[in-house]
Amino acid sequence: MNKLLAPSIMAGDWWNIGEQIEACIRGGADLIHFDVMDGHFVPNITVGPEILACIRRRVKIPIDAHLMIENPDRYIPSFVEAGANLISVHIENVVHIHRTLNFIKELSAKAGVVLNPGTPLSAIEEALYYADYVLLMSVNPGFSGQSFIERSLDRLVLLKEMRDRINPKCLIEIDGGIKEDNIVSAIKAGADIVVVGSGIFYEKDVEEQTRRLKHLICAAEAV
Repeated sequence: MNKLLAPSIMAGDWWNIGEQIEACIRGGADLIHFDVMDGHFVPNITVGPEILACIRRRVKIPIDAHLMIENPDRYIPSFVEAGANLISVHIENVVHIHRTLNFIKELSAKAGVVLNPGTPLSAIEEALYYADYVLLMSVNPGFSGQSFIERSLDRLVLLKEMRDRINPKCLIEIDGGIKEDNIVSAIKAGADIVVVGSGIFYEKDVEEQTRRLKHLICAAEAV
């Protein structure tokens, strides 16, 4: 499949976020990454389903909701109803991952499992049988603009090997510190979906930067 670019709007300018999302879409974004934080599971508070619903009414491309919250099962229906097409939950705080992934699928969304940098890959081995995608964090979740953890490339390679063995249809997404200087490495290491926040939204021309990163992804695929 084609590799996908997912701008993370957490890094955007919320005064102008609608215009920036439209700029990302014009630049070739494949989906919008929507980070949800509750100030408990991670040390930050962001947005909820009401904001997602506002975006959904104006955006046709898929929305990827990353739930960094406690008790995500309680809120999953609200995010699906608001228009999320993909929903991911953390293995670190979901006790019954099989139940949660199937719950997401029953609501007609794609189900993802997320892995923090300090969590061994073995923690999601069983979840791979049921997940539509795995989100590998390459920074510790909570804040935009962090530096990429280089060990993440080795983890990507190992995760791809595990994925290919267990569930080849499961996509691999990477999130955290991805910019022009490492996006190609992430694709070559095994990422199918690349989340980029500050690497897009901290640039002066959001549309052109999105287009530039999408071009790098396409070039990496062609090699």
